[in-house]
Amino acid sequence: MSSPHLQTYNERAQRHANKAARALLRVMEEKQSNLSVSVDVTKSKDFFDIIEAVGPHVCLIKTHIDILEDFDPTVIDRLRELSEKHKFLIFEDRKFADIVPWHCSIQKGSTRSQDWAHITNAHAVPGPSIITGLASVGIPKDRGLILLAEMSSKGALTTGSYTEDAVRMARARRDFVIGFIAQHRMEGIGASDTDNIAGEDFLVLAPGVGLDATGDAMGQQYRTPEQVVFESGCDVIIVGRGIYGKGENVDTREVLKQAQRYQAAGWEAYKKRVQRT
Repeated sequence: MSSPHLQTYNERAQRHANKAARALLRVMEEKQSNLSVSVDVTKSKDFFDIIEAVGPHVCLIKTHIDILEDFDPTVIDRLRELSEKHKFLIFEDRKFADIVPWHCSIQKGSTRSQDWAHITNAHAVPGPSIITGLASVGIPKDRGLILLAEMSSKGALTTGSYTEDAVRMARARRDFVIGFIAQHRMEGIGASDTDNIAGEDFLVLAPGVGLDATGDAMGQQYRTPEQVVFESGCDVIIVGRGIYGKGENVDTREVLKQAQRYQAAGWEAYKKRVQRT
């Protein structure tokens, strides 16, 4: 069997062990999109204006729900409605990292992302127990977990042995950990001769994607969809400001234009990847 990144999203969906991963891969194939928009704005009007504009063109909406200054419970209800309307999954970028995973598993209200987000994520720093804690509430709801294995910021410490340990943790819980925030493929990393890596298929969601910039003043480093998807074998491109700018007084026509542009670029890179011989 060929490496997962050389298979189509549909082929991978048929074999993946996790329901959330299967759903995401099928949406990607159906909508011909590997684009995730990171909606990092502080006003709910801007939040929903962006989502309405990009919804038909994305496989995944990435949220930081806790940064909305005017949040109320109806935000979650509307977000879920838009997810069904436009057929995208919700990824709450919570980055769990508590030393006591039980704290992660008992969060309530809007912070209990497992109640409304198909996917959430966590740092590997606390060790395997953080996966156990989140899985206790996530698996019964058919959720998936992403681990942070690599980051796109300059000087990030998520390299070397840290990345290898994150992959080992994921390998032990392939029923719940569906992939990584990373810059490259992760299958087989850190595996010993006795590890069972047959059928290993981790989704790779790559931040730091841009068509017009190589970096910013905050240390973010950007790569093109071609570099991310075709050259590095990543599955999902995560784009934020490249689509909606600063997120203030959103011009939905421009947001739509940019979303279509990134969707096309990401999909062309994917087709080039799976069609190569």
